[in-house]
Amino acid sequence: MARASGQKLKLLYLAKILAEETDEGHAISTQELIGRLESLGIHSERKSIYDDIACLQQFGYDILQMQSRQGGGYYMVGREFELAELKLLVDAVQSSRFITPKKSRELIGKLEKLASRHDAGKLRRQIHVVGRVKAGNESVYYGIDALHRAIQENRQITFRYLEWNEQGQLVPRRQGRPYRVSPWALLWREENYYLLAWDGDAGMMKHYRVDKMAEVEVLAEERLGQEAFGRLDLAVYADKTFGMYGGREETLVLELPRQMAGVVLDRFGKDTPLRREGEDRLRARIAVVVSDQFYGWLAGLGRGVRILGPRWVREEYCGRLQEILEQYPDRT
Repeated sequence: MARASGQKLKLLYLAKILAEETDEGHAISTQELIGRLESLGIHSERKSIYDDIACLQQFGYDILQMQSRQGGGYYMVGREFELAELKLLVDAVQSSRFITPKKSRELIGKLEKLASRHDAGKLRRQIHVVGRVKAGNESVYYGIDALHRAIQENRQITFRYLEWNEQGQLVPRRQGRPYRVSPWALLWREENYYLLAWDGDAGMMKHYRVDKMAEVEVLAEERLGQEAFGRLDLAVYADKTFGMYGGREETLVLELPRQMAGVVLDRFGKDTPLRREGEDRLRARIAVVVSDQFYGWLAGLGRGVRILGPRWVREEYCGRLQEILEQYPDRT
């Protein structure tokens, strides 16, 4: 009975061996396949291996035979993911700040199984290239699952929102009082994952860092804020919200050097209105959420950029710069 059971599993084991141990540069001979199957308690003969390989090929596995003086062998090609594609996915996982180091290792380990063991080693070398700040909230994955479910089922949610304290610990805001919102979309921006949700108490759309959301619970009540969400262009919303910090939305006119056109177009999109001003200057009209993070970005562009309007933004920006200068009374 055990022998018959092993024969039923033979095709599955053959497919597994070929997928994990072979690729274009590493074939396995018929005799090696017989030996590998024998170690699993499955007796095979050369002819049965030929027939089994043919069955796998007929089913759709892309298995080729390598011919050589040493006898050649079989190897699997045409996997679901090419090695270059797996490297991109590995780097995306490794660079995602909301994924913790522990979960990154687990996900990358699963991606390695999509390649042969020879190529899996190349993926492991790949992940040591980058070292980025990672999240510390291990429950984020369950939270994301709950958020997707709430959006799909049109439900409100509650959660506790966390922030870092001076001891480097994530602690609840508002003395742990839960937030209650209507989730509408998940956004990827500035290497972080954000929830866009309607805050019924404030009567406005807000966004929250997903890796700082804990104890997410899906409620029975239906979502609010559908009309406000329907008016949003998510791509535009993300582009004009610097660092995903909230603030007052405004249309600004900037004057800047012509050579900085690319900086503006990269940040706000290729359809941003630009107008020539003299030989070497431009005017740009941009829609932004005015915040300290926007002012920081603007200051980083240097002396060549000026806010022409509206006046309140220009005056507030100058006031921020003055406040910074006043922190250095001993400057010369």
